[in-house]
Amino acid sequence: MPIKIALPKGRLLGETAALLNRAGWGLGGYHEKARLYRLQSETFPDLSAKMFHERDIPVQVAIGNYDFGICGLDWIEELLVKYPSSALVRVKNLGYGEGALHLVGSKSDETSSVEEVGARLGVIRIASEYPNLAESLALNLRLKRFSIFPLWGGAEVYPPESAELALISGRRGHKLFDYDLVSLGEIRSYSAILIANKNSWEAKDLSVVLSSLEDTLAFSDWRLPLAEVARASVTARPCIPRETSEDVVRLALPDGHQQQPTVSLLNRAGIQIDDYPSPTGNRRPLVSLDGVTVKVIRPQDMPLQVANGNFDLAITGRDWVREHLYQFPSSPVAELLDLKFGKVRIVAVVSQDLAVSDIYSLRQLSERQPKPLRVASEYVNIADKYARDNHLGMYRVVPTWGASEAFLPEDADLLIENTQTGRTLAKHNLKIIDTLFRSSACLIGNTSGLSSSRKKARIDCIINTLRTALESG
Repeated sequence: MPIKIALPKGRLLGETAALLNRAGWGLGGYHEKARLYRLQSETFPDLSAKMFHERDIPVQVAIGNYDFGICGLDWIEELLVKYPSSALVRVKNLGYGEGALHLVGSKSDETSSVEEVGARLGVIRIASEYPNLAESLALNLRLKRFSIFPLWGGAEVYPPESAELALISGRRGHKLFDYDLVSLGEIRSYSAILIANKNSWEAKDLSVVLSSLEDTLAFSDWRLPLAEVARASVTARPCIPRETSEDVVRLALPDGHQQQPTVSLLNRAGIQIDDYPSPTGNRRPLVSLDGVTVKVIRPQDMPLQVANGNFDLAITGRDWVREHLYQFPSSPVAELLDLKFGKVRIVAVVSQDLAVSDIYSLRQLSERQPKPLRVASEYVNIADKYARDNHLGMYRVVPTWGASEAFLPEDADLLIENTQTGRTLAKHNLKIIDTLFRSSACLIGNTSGLSSSRKKARIDCIINTLRTALESG
């Protein structure tokens, strides 16, 4: 009987690979530089594995796509706090990947404990990659008024200007964090956990695979060191200015692969950015513009944060703007300037082995099959609209958090993805059957009226400066 396990990329990959190697699983392709997400065990003929973003693993195991999964307890509880009846069995704590979720606030704030948070007046804004746990915490604290900012990452950069608090991961017992933040309390501790699908646990014989792990964990005296990043001391950061003036323009710049083209454009415009990209991970670079502050956040988060008024301007992708507007059609966010870099196509993708060549033949196929069509994507709202507009019958959108091409064909039938050349998709035996639209980097802003004429003049100056740089480049 086949056994499938979902394995993590990222923070747990090294220690998980070492554990499985000691257990003799024969997964030689599971390592830091792996490019193929599907793995077959050389030891257990019925055992296969696939690599996922860690946040996707509890979902994939809960819905029955995988019998086992290894991920952090933090992501398991993020799922269970919203969907407590999920079909998950916690099999074993694996003894590595230890950490804790901390509620943090600015050191300059007067609040010093979780208990004091409940006594605050006004709306308490909490930024986090763990929005379900953040909401549960706010309810448990009986906050009268609160707002949760769900993020893709970088929550530590939001307090104190863009949120009062953040729920972030860190080391157990840690007190001080980057950006002048202090822990108000540890909310949950976590470590790497082996989980199983409840139905698989009850119906399948998983003893051979489990015994190999039990023997390794119980009788081996090996102990892996904590990752260096977990032992590193907190890097000193410059003092964080309070954005008290209504004249200050708050600009969000992207992290990740769009940093270099963003720097190139800003330099062409005569705008100098200090420590961006940052070798130390600084998310508050200095800019050579009076009355402008900068934060580095995820492009995926920018439209919502601009709509909320946390930023006046942001550089993101048109794809993420459209994703936001499909969810919030009346949002005040608008594209102000096409920056003409970061060009990608948003495409519909299927397995090469699927006998369809376009969206019309996929529609015919979906009408014949008894099960709902599974549509995987990071762009859940774009994917949902595409499936509805093209009348794909019964369908289910599967949210993903990266490495989306790994979902086809076993865990999804259709993928909505971005691509520059299509080579990566072809390498994973996938084919493009439709192009939804083309995207590039753009400058976005909030179309709501500004109370400060000085701020408006600064924003107009930035837009015109960038436009001139684009036209001259």
